[in-house]
Amino acid sequence: MNTHFIGIGGIGLSALAKFLASDGEHISGSDIRQSEITNDLAINFHAKITIPHHEDAVIGVDRVIYSAAVRPNNPEFQNAKKLGIELYSRKDALKFILGDKEVYAVGGAHGKSTTSAILSSLIPESNALIGAISKEFGSNVRHFDNKKVVFEADESDESFLNSNPYLAIVTNVEPEHMEYYEYDENRFYNAYKNFLSLAKIRVINAEDEFLNSLDMESVNLYPTLDISNIEYVLVDDKPYTKFTLKDLGIFEVFGFGEHIVLDASLAILAALELGEEVENVRSRLRKYKGIKKRFDIIQNSQNSIVIDDYGHHPTEIKATMDALKVYKNLRGLDKLSVIWQPHKYSRTIDNLAGFVKCFKGVDELIILPIWSAGELEVAIDLKGAFFSYSPIMADRVTKEDGIVKVYKDNHVIKEINSGLITAFGAGDITYQIRGEQH
Repeated sequence: MNTHFIGIGGIGLSALAKFLASDGEHISGSDIRQSEITNDLAINFHAKITIPHHEDAVIGVDRVIYSAAVRPNNPEFQNAKKLGIELYSRKDALKFILGDKEVYAVGGAHGKSTTSAILSSLIPESNALIGAISKEFGSNVRHFDNKKVVFEADESDESFLNSNPYLAIVTNVEPEHMEYYEYDENRFYNAYKNFLSLAKIRVINAEDEFLNSLDMESVNLYPTLDISNIEYVLVDDKPYTKFTLKDLGIFEVFGFGEHIVLDASLAILAALELGEEVENVRSRLRKYKGIKKRFDIIQNSQNSIVIDDYGHHPTEIKATMDALKVYKNLRGLDKLSVIWQPHKYSRTIDNLAGFVKCFKGVDELIILPIWSAGELEVAIDLKGAFFSYSPIMADRVTKEDGIVKVYKDNHVIKEINSGLITAFGAGDITYQIRGEQH
């Protein structure tokens, strides 16, 4: 099959493209701009990449898979329709991509990328399709010639209902992406209920109020009862957390924070349910190296540490902030500077009070313009909402020679060269803080 992907530069769609390419299919794709992901696809997966979209890109292909961001007026979408080529949304494509696989699907509001990456470490000969780059295997995809697939399952458009889960993990449930669910909470919660009901094995955070209310047979993790002796340690100046899980002994995982322990514990319990030996699980967990853009230490010098973090919801940011405070103290650093690029106008408005609270304890807060992610602009007074932080309102940042430079109106208004510096956001902040073009 020749499969073309419209929006192939996205982390989710690129994973499907790589997976099909590893299975022997010919792939091509297009996106608005060239990126690290499109370069990887072209070089390592022999994909023909078209930048930007062009109607001729679909000529000669057997089917087209398109991302949720693609609009019906996209020239490739329109030409594929005109030529009678089969068109599939990413959501619908999951049915034939995962339909005959033994899928270990990980869902939840927060932590699903981390839990998926950890689970793929614990089941070393499994395929993996993750919404982030696992540092262990340097990709969002890993391929083996078998039917086992660790899959990060997405609730944002109910696509997790098409993931054919043999085993389902749910880390927590918190209403988000409510515009898709037409702000109907019953519909949102029923989607999770239906996702879990599809699986033969269910592993859940049983202290989540909604998950605890479900009448389904499952492996239940009660974090406050089942997890103990949490200890934060530095290994070669990198963050690790030790903890005891039930009566299974001590485990050690990359990262700081109770949320990391929760994710690791769910993955451990899932691996044991799938027949892995506990001592193998314990040793494999140490091979997990974290994932790109989650507490991702991109500069590590004596006086200045820079971290890139994908957190874009108050719950995620607060969990990382708690970990940052511990790390700052253990490393003996003098201040914590945070650069925040809000993601989506809708998310910023819906969670504004939570965002104001989640940065508590920061020494310096720099706020960048909202990354629209295709949404129409809405006026939000961020300077007023965050007045208690005395925020620095900036246009962009970059990193040069180990120094983070903050820009306003094309002028450098601040340089940060010491302390713990962390960038939060799901937009292009990851490229800004790394000093990379995108």
